[in-house]
Amino acid sequence: MSLNNIIKSALIEDIGKGDITTQLLIPKSKQIKALIIVKEQGVICGIDVAAEVFKARDKRIKFKKLARDGQQVAKDEIIATLSGRAQGILTAERVALNFLGTLAGIATRTRQFVDAAKPHKVKILDTRKTIPGLRELEKYAVRMGGGYNHRMRLDGMVLVKDNHLAVLRSAHCVLRFENIAREIEKKHKNVKIEIEVKNLKEFKEAIKLKPDIIMLDNMSIAQIKQAVTILRNTQITQRRATKLEASGNINLGDIRKYAATGVDFISIGSLTKDIQSLDMSLEVV
Repeated sequence: MSLNNIIKSALIEDIGKGDITTQLLIPKSKQIKALIIVKEQGVICGIDVAAEVFKARDKRIKFKKLARDGQQVAKDEIIATLSGRAQGILTAERVALNFLGTLAGIATRTRQFVDAAKPHKVKILDTRKTIPGLRELEKYAVRMGGGYNHRMRLDGMVLVKDNHLAVLRSAHCVLRFENIAREIEKKHKNVKIEIEVKNLKEFKEAIKLKPDIIMLDNMSIAQIKQAVTILRNTQITQRRATKLEASGNINLGDIRKYAATGVDFISIGSLTKDIQSLDMSLEVV
């Protein structure tokens, strides 16, 4: 969905048949100036989206950015100024702030994980646990926080997960990783291949297939360290380098320990699943 369509849908959702309060109280010709102020420290994201929201309501509104996406800001910092007709500014206010607060919240949380994982070179990844219709914006916010995007959609890569294998078992199919790999190579030659494993036995089987990535799902730190060692010893004789991804309820309290295991990626569903919006407000001057 395009940004214009997302904004249009959000404004229709919020305004309904009209902003009756503003229309009753505020003259059409009334001009105002306003500030957007951040109420807590964080990483800004969505400043251009907010500008487009106001323009969608009234093209004559002047929006001046004082901060850029990805920028760390302090509490009570002014990140934008507006001027124009009061009706347009007041009616678009909540939608603009909702986008700003949500995206900045994601960027801020991502930056916290990225900073906590230093000095290790591990990349922090997002997941597909996003609000329907807002995935591209949310994943953009992850990038602004210093993180990286996992697959955007199901067509982005082959990712063999536990539920795929469970369905095959229920159909009494013979489960062999080499058979799965053969099918993948036959039908999807130009996409990356990732295989999810839950223990070291499955991990050792997956290594033989030389996938692009092996996801270590809900494995302990001790198991992950073992997996890293096994892979390193195996890849001495392999040309294709398989990457390792740790996943499963990893939080800010233990991210540093997982980062120190030597994995290449850590995927964090909570970056976009458990969103805590950054507090900000619009104040008329």
